[in-house]
Order: sequence, then C-alpha cells, then structure tokens
Amino acid sequence: MARPLRIEYPGAFYHVINRGNANEKIFLSDRDREKFLEYLHAASDRFSLIVHTYCLMDNHYHLLVETPEANISKAIQWLNVSYAVYFNTKRERRGHLFQGRFKAMLVDADEYLQVLSRYIHLNPVRANLVSAPVHYTWSSYNALIGKVKVPEWLEVNHVLGYFDKSRTRAMQLFRKFCEEVEGKFLEDPSKNAVQGCIVGNENFVTWIQKKLPLFKSGEREIPQLKKLKLRPTMDTIVQEVREEFGCEVEDILRAGKKRNIAREAAIYLSQLHAGVTGKAVGEYFGRISGARISAVLRKVKLEIETHSSLKKKIEHVVTRIVNN
Repeated sequence: MARPLRIEYPGAFYHVINRGNANEKIFLSDRDREKFLEYLHAASDRFSLIVHTYCLMDNHYHLLVETPEANISKAIQWLNVSYAVYFNTKRERRGHLFQGRFKAMLVDADEYLQVLSRYIHLNPVRANLVSAPVHYTWSSYNALIGKVKVPEWLEVNHVLGYFDKSRTRAMQLFRKFCEEVEGKFLEDPSKNAVQGCIVGNENFVTWIQKKLPLFKSGEREIPQLKKLKLRPTMDTIVQEVREEFGCEVEDILRAGKKRNIAREAAIYLSQLHAGVTGKAVGEYFGRISGARISAVLRKVKLEIETHSSLKKKIEHVVTRIVNN
C-alpha cells in the first residue's frame, strides 16, 4: 500500500487526524485527555508547533496546526509516541495504540481555515455526544468563543481574524458561524482533497506543484519529499522590500496612520517565507496583533490578484529571497 504523501515546508497548515488501532478508544478517562493536551503543549514548545484548533473524541483526534519549521512528521510522531507510552504504561498494555500513520492534509489556510475549524469543532455534534459544540469540554471551541481562558499554547487570533477586527465581535461571529448550521449533515471540507492530502483551490495546488516538483499526480508510491530550502530572515525580507519599493527600513518597521503598502508587503512575505510564528512576526513589526497580521495577509493576497504592479514587485522580492 502506498504511504500517504507528506508535504512539508515552513509556514504550512495541516489538518491532522489520527485514530485508535482497529478504531479502538485512545481516551478512556478525562485524565487521558488532559495528559494528551499536556503533550500537545509540550510539542508546541519543542517543535514550534502552532495549534489553531483541536478536538479529542473517544477513538480519534483532530488538530489544525501550523509548522513554522517544516517539521509536521517529527512533531506529530513525537506527540503520538509520547502519549502512547503514557497510555500503555498506565494500563500495563502492549501493542500499537494508533492505527498506522497519522493523516496530515496540507491546507490552504485562507480558503479553508474557517470551515475546517467549524467542521472539527462540530465532531461531537455529529457523533450525538452534545447538541452544540459549546457543551463539549474537550475541544478548543470554548476558548475560541471566549467561554474559557485561552491556553498559552493555543493560537485563536488567526481563525478569529477572518471574522472581525474586534476580538469580541469576532468571537460572536465565529460562534454564529458554527452553531447556525446543521452540524450533523455538515460535509467534510477535506473530502475532495487532491491526492488525499491537499485541501485547497486550483491555484494553491498549482503553487504546491511548482514548489515541490517531486509531487506528481497519479503515482502509486511517492517518496519522502524534499523540504524547501532554509527560510530567509525577516531582516533580509525587509531589506529586499526596501530596495524593491524604494523606501527606508524605518518606514517599513514603523506603524503609521496612513496606509503603507511596503510595510504590508514585508509583513505578508515574513509570514509566508520567514518560517517563524505569527507572534514573532507581530513582535518584529511593532507588536501588532495576530488579527492584524491575518487582515494584512488577506488584503495583500487580494491585491496581488487584482493589481499586476504589486504582483510583480512581490514576485521580484520572492525571487531574490528564495534564491539567495
């Protein structure tokens, strides 16, 4: 049987799913779930893993994560092994806890992060465990809608940033987005994933194909793909943006009242190419929020599609920072 295609690059988003061996339960108590979240917290520190959404069911789990360091395989393998050792030791058990390799579907975040987060949070509703996701303890839903304190390792601003600039309003809109649908009949956004591992539109798939030439449609067995080269630093990106846009570094780093396209381009490119967390990008550009970064990403992406001059400038910068 062909091994699942695993595509890794800095800044990638994944929908991760893993099930119990023979569909058996992997969580037998609340303490098991707490322990799994402790290991997830440790994985976020150890591998710079950014967790955007999670849901723990009895016999499987869902994660929506981001990898600044292109290390999804190492991060999830460590998480699974650590938890399996705990589970087996506690119950004097032997054998595999999980069913084969975990599934990690590469996600076009701008297109699918909202709907995938909703789909994941509505798992308990589809399983008839609760009538609404707010009643389920073992997911990130209540943190995203402001019902419980957000754990330090959980990133909620990115998802909420798609709904509103105001955090309070964004939480309200996200809750409405999730609860005003018929959860039991909600279709899995990953259902039509390309090659079973890429969730995105045609442009996203084409971008992946260009970046990873070993990815070829129709192959039965696809070897371990090469990671992209090391990411440029934010200092390098800012210098290249300065040269391309004809401005000063201070103009890019300093927030002002007027719109600054060069600054927005630098934030956009840093988030996509520097291989660092959104928090790090925010700190570098004057402690801007995750919601603000998300807004900039959406704005620049839209303008690249509609303004050829900006698109060319961005492409020139990307060519230089990638080929250096």
